[in-house]
Amino acid sequence: MKHWISAARPRTLPLALSSILMGSFLAVGSQAFSWTIFWLAVLTTTFLQILSNFANDYGDTVSGVDTVERTVATRAVQTGAITREQMTKAIILMSIVSFITGSWLIYEGLKDTSIKTILTFFGIGILAIIAAITYTVGKRPYGYMGFGDISVLIFFGWVGVLGTYYLHTHEFNWLNLLPATSCGLFAVGVLNINNIRDIDSDIKTGKNSIPVRLGKDKAVIYHWFLLIGGFASAVIYSLMNHSELLNWIFLITLPLLIKIGIGVSKGQTPAQIDPFLKVMALTTLLFVITFGIGQVF
Repeated sequence: MKHWISAARPRTLPLALSSILMGSFLAVGSQAFSWTIFWLAVLTTTFLQILSNFANDYGDTVSGVDTVERTVATRAVQTGAITREQMTKAIILMSIVSFITGSWLIYEGLKDTSIKTILTFFGIGILAIIAAITYTVGKRPYGYMGFGDISVLIFFGWVGVLGTYYLHTHEFNWLNLLPATSCGLFAVGVLNINNIRDIDSDIKTGKNSIPVRLGKDKAVIYHWFLLIGGFASAVIYSLMNHSELLNWIFLITLPLLIKIGIGVSKGQTPAQIDPFLKVMALTTLLFVITFGIGQVF
């Protein structure tokens, strides 16, 4: 069981839930919120994240990206703790479970809307399942071509936040693109730390992540752009909303983001960089909670 828990990568789950929390906080601020929709969204997103992690574990081993040389954040299939056949069955199971809870979520959130809206959300849900698997699995995994960042921005940011908000409110607010972008850019920041950590092994195995394409130094600059861009989006949103003092409590996360940026900049080995993955994920969650509290009260 411990190998399955490890393969599910629990430290990534707070990041997956951040967009759901952000969209829900914004919905509460608009006086529209449903606990049923919230918990179904949490379940669906959790299952999708575990699906993605299982597929990543499987895909990186099959493709040869994860080898015996990897000593930090080793994978279950890579080490033989879980067989390829077992992981394949787990990927299929998580795909089915994600589809079931996602369908239930769409029914509860959109049963009083048009068939066009329902079909649109079904399409987005199916794309999310496909994206979770094909990041590292298949003949041409898009994660190996450097397109993972845009996928994370879309699904962990714009789709996650705006979709959740719409399921609660049946409304679309263009201004919510700003906090959605904050979530998305911070999520990309987690991926970027992961890719900076693995840059040497990825170069050897032909995985062309953004850090591989840019090089370590420019990838660090890119990371600062993600941190600054995500934080600035929240600041602009607050300024445009003429926010009161309580709405600015998310500013307490700024020192943490700066510390992460400095740590990633100074890290020279995978072991030195790896701890900032968890810190970045938890800081993103803290940012969302503090930003959300400011919208509710």
